[in-house]
Amino acid sequence: MSQKSKLFTSESVSEGHPDKVADRISDEILDAFLSRDPEARVAVETLTTTNKVVLAGEVRSRDPLTPAEMEELARKAVREIGYEQDGFHWRDLSVDCYVHGQSADIAQGVDASGNKDEGAGDQGIMFGFACRETDVLMPAPITYSHRILQALSKARHDGLKDFGPDAKSQVTLLYEDGRPVRATKVVVSTQHAEHLTQDDVRKLVIPYIEASLPRGWMPSSENIYINPTGKFVIGGPDGDAGLTGRKIIVDTYGGAAPHGGGAFSGKDPTKVDRSAAYVARYLAKNVVAADLAERCTIQISYAIGVSEPMSFYVNLHGTGRVEESVLEKVLPELVDLRPRGIRERLQLNRPIYARTTAYGHFGRAPEADGGFSWERTDLVDELKDAVRS
Repeated sequence: MSQKSKLFTSESVSEGHPDKVADRISDEILDAFLSRDPEARVAVETLTTTNKVVLAGEVRSRDPLTPAEMEELARKAVREIGYEQDGFHWRDLSVDCYVHGQSADIAQGVDASGNKDEGAGDQGIMFGFACRETDVLMPAPITYSHRILQALSKARHDGLKDFGPDAKSQVTLLYEDGRPVRATKVVVSTQHAEHLTQDDVRKLVIPYIEASLPRGWMPSSENIYINPTGKFVIGGPDGDAGLTGRKIIVDTYGGAAPHGGGAFSGKDPTKVDRSAAYVARYLAKNVVAADLAERCTIQISYAIGVSEPMSFYVNLHGTGRVEESVLEKVLPELVDLRPRGIRERLQLNRPIYARTTAYGHFGRAPEADGGFSWERTDLVDELKDAVRS
């Protein structure tokens, strides 16, 4: 294969995947805290396994949730995902809660006091990315991997009992001269009703793949792999344990762009692992939407307790219509990149996080109540004016 051609693969997992069940529970608890106290500090991790959920982490709130309330939120999340199987049932599972108060040492570094502004909740590096491969300015492989599973999920929630909550997808695309042109291989593994054969599942799934890919992109039949291991009846946390934050590449760009390493779910927006990754996507998306580049990667770094970023870096991958140095100067002038500035710009202190936990945090439509606010392109006009001046 010539240098002008390449294959690239990304995967997605459904809301019923064990790790995604854990993410959902963590963010349901976060949303509940923020509903009561928008300034709450929350870092909640979840473990899921056979008929068991374990909650751990630290919180601070003027109106905290009780362990019983957190347990009820965990059951609600599992029920809404759709688990009512012998080994993982929202009604029968046990919930252990080990959530405690926030460390005073962390609090003193993050809180504003005197002349000190609110500091970052931790050190770290965060990345944002955007490109013109899809209508949502996201890499194509992860976008279509998500869409396949979203289609299966919609069918299940609409009443199709043949599919279970747990599923995974993987899409390999052929790129010619830097642009995706078709799928060469697609893998889908989905939990299913016990009476279905592997052929039955294949016949059910293929129409959802075809409807999710652009016209003419379907690979040949022998390159479509449906439940390649065979029977997949036992799924979710009964089949494999799940943990919050284990699907960070699924959550972001499918491996097509760097990831700083920090997970998102269960963390309030003072944690820059989450909020700075969101604002980096916001900036990168607006750069591409403003037609200043075909591709844009942004990196921001922070130190715990310090409000100003340690660094800000822009890479346009040779596609820019403006110098990277110009954007490195202009973007921080247009958007306050201190933790408080990010939260206020994107209005992040709201209960908007449980909906982010499946099918990606990026490439989603901004919502009327502020959900996915980092996907707005409301900076485009200001950005165009700024780079001209």
